[in-house]
Amino acid sequence: MARYQETTQTETLHLPSNITSKGVAATELRPWGAFTVLEEGRGYKIKRIEVKPGHRLSLQMHHHRSEHWIVVSGTARVTCGEKEVLLSNNESTYVPQCTSHRLENPGVIPLVLIEVQNGEYLGEDDIIRYQDDYARTKD
Repeated sequence: MARYQETTQTETLHLPSNITSKGVAATELRPWGAFTVLEEGRGYKIKRIEVKPGHRLSLQMHHHRSEHWIVVSGTARVTCGEKEVLLSNNESTYVPQCTSHRLENPGVIPLVLIEVQNGEYLGEDDIIRYQDDYARTKD
């Protein structure tokens, strides 16, 4: 009987400090669904966002970041400035910094998308809410 021996070789990839990942956050639940930070580094953050059918995020704006949204599954109704578009899986859109925007799931299945944020500051407190279905706007 032949003997099988498996060898594994592990290589370490050293990234420059300006693109080294800072780690991954746990999933955060929201009234409209949830998001998970997949990766974060200097100047960027990548999230997986899931929006429940019939729900939407606040009409909002960010001073310090832009966002790219790529639909993985479901249908997204996107308001960006004065424009509104419907996106399906494998379609994407760009939300410029300082532009009002909203993400909505008009469908009957969960909307899943990947969000790539770019900017000097990516904190969750960089959200100016204009309208919100869950009473999270400041009066």
